[in-house]
Parts: sequence; structure tokens; C-alpha cells
Amino acid sequence: MATEAFTIRAETDIVHQLDSLAGSLDRSRNYLVNQAIKAYLQANAPACNKINQGIAAADRGEVIAHDDVMREMDDLIASKAQGHA
Repeated sequence: MATEAFTIRAETDIVHQLDSLAGSLDRSRNYLVNQAIKAYLQANAPACNKINQGIAAADRGEVIAHDDVMREMDDLIASKAQGHA
């Protein structure tokens, strides 16, 4: 996989913790930063994509009226209270 260099600024304490962890794991600082970035993207990118899809749908006028949503939620709550799935 191709790589590309970029620079970040981090608090000194974070860099020291990173270096300590890297040493303990016998890994490079670069490896740990890449793993952290990958984990962050995996955790956050899907939600951001869904938000952007929702915004695009709203921009196209594909929305549900608030009252309709609240009515459906009230029906679901009532159904659950009566023991229906």
C-alpha cells in the first residue's frame, strides 16, 4: 500500500505516552499512529456518511413531518406497553 507523509502537532505528554507505548509493544510511533487513525475512521466514518446522506435527502425534500414521526413513536410505545413486539 502506498504511503504519504504528513505532519501533526500533538501535546508533549501525548507524544511521550505514544513513545512509551511504542517501546513497550516494540512498535514504531508511526505504526501506532496509523492504527489509531484507522480505528478512528472505522468508528466515525460510517456515522458521518449517514449524516451526509440525511442532509442530502433533506435538501431534496425527502423528509417526514415531525407530527408524523411523533405519532409513529407514540404508537410504538403504546404497542410495547401492551406487550406487542
